[in-house]
Amino acid sequence: MDEVEPNVKKMVDVTRESLYLGIKEAVPGKRVSHIGRAISRHVESHGYGVVKEYCGHGVGFALHEDPQVPNYPSSTANQRLRNGMVLAIEPMINMGTSGIRHLDDEWTVVTADGKPSAHWEHTIAITEDRVEILTEW
Repeated sequence: MDEVEPNVKKMVDVTRESLYLGIKEAVPGKRVSHIGRAISRHVESHGYGVVKEYCGHGVGFALHEDPQVPNYPSSTANQRLRNGMVLAIEPMINMGTSGIRHLDDEWTVVTADGKPSAHWEHTIAITEDRVEILTEW
């Protein structure tokens, strides 16, 4: 197996760190935008781009339920967080610009500038006194 280039490893590590910073903000009384703000501040301080076309989401009876959980501050996705909510938080970070493009197969997504990208995800449950990560093993 080839070694990962140090600059790519750093981006992957920063993306993972941003996931946990977002999770830390997911407490009752805060808003969805607090999650995105924590993620974007961290990754942008390292010079990376935040993908805006995809985001986290609510988890329930259907796939990708509301609320939408952007990885950046958004006034349109600013629901107040409350006890009992289950969310997928999933930062998607590009080494270069935030831009993406879809390939002709209409499924594959690549970065617009051809640079590497990273994605980390956890599904969490918000309770009165803590956040439980449901997908950590």
